[in-house]
Amino acid sequence: MKEIILTCLLGIVVGAVDVLPMIKRRMDRYSVVSAFIFYFILPFIILNTELFGMAWWLKGGVIGILLALPMIIMVAGQDKKSIPPMVIMSVVLGSAIGIAGHFLIG
Repeated sequence: MKEIILTCLLGIVVGAVDVLPMIKRRMDRYSVVSAFIFYFILPFIILNTELFGMAWWLKGGVIGILLALPMIIMVAGQDKKSIPPMVIMSVVLGSAIGIAGHFLIG
């Protein structure tokens, strides 16, 4: 039960980190909600996936970018300037989830 609560809290914190700049830029609410849900669910996937014996510190960033890729491709058709921030946030926040999960949940 402790792991589920910590994973939820981690998802809330990471989701908030991602959507706060979006809210500041007054993006539409569907984009904000979509990004929050993505980053709320991402810790459950990262922390419960074993990826070919990959190092724990690398796994989060790799899974983060792989799962964000369809969303990045979809957005690229409308706004090419959003691609670099989305890629960076996916890798950085995915890595942060992997690192935090390793030390908090074990």
